[in-house]
Amino acid sequence: MTDDAYLFLLDDASTQLGVAPAAVGELACMDTPAVRAWLEAQGSTPTSPHLRLLPPEETAAVPEEAERLPVPLSEEELSRLRHEMVPQPLARVEQELLAYRDCADGRDGLIGKALAAGVAPHRIVELTGVDPATVTAASR
Repeated sequence: MTDDAYLFLLDDASTQLGVAPAAVGELACMDTPAVRAWLEAQGSTPTSPHLRLLPPEETAAVPEEAERLPVPLSEEELSRLRHEMVPQPLARVEQELLAYRDCADGRDGLIGKALAAGVAPHRIVELTGVDPATVTAASR
């Protein structure tokens, strides 16, 4: 596993792998000379339907033959990317977890709901900022 996310190009734009960078929102790396030069060398653009992005923990899924470029993402950008990668039902629960960061009312119920929906405990910790022991206690 790498600490960097990966931009990569797929031959088939209909392949459901990774996320289109535009779906994640503004990414600082897209304005860097390295990314612009890589895209130009590949004959691609930031809005190409063939361009995808994967977080560090998923980069093993990048096809071996795919053109790829490691890119650093901020914690906030990485969180948005991970949010775009989850199925819609989980994404809704993740949105609730993000809103929770500003409000502790109903914390244990929301964590229990997220666990029941299938959100991984480590992801709940990342989204809410609560202690891992709090997530463990809410699961009982």
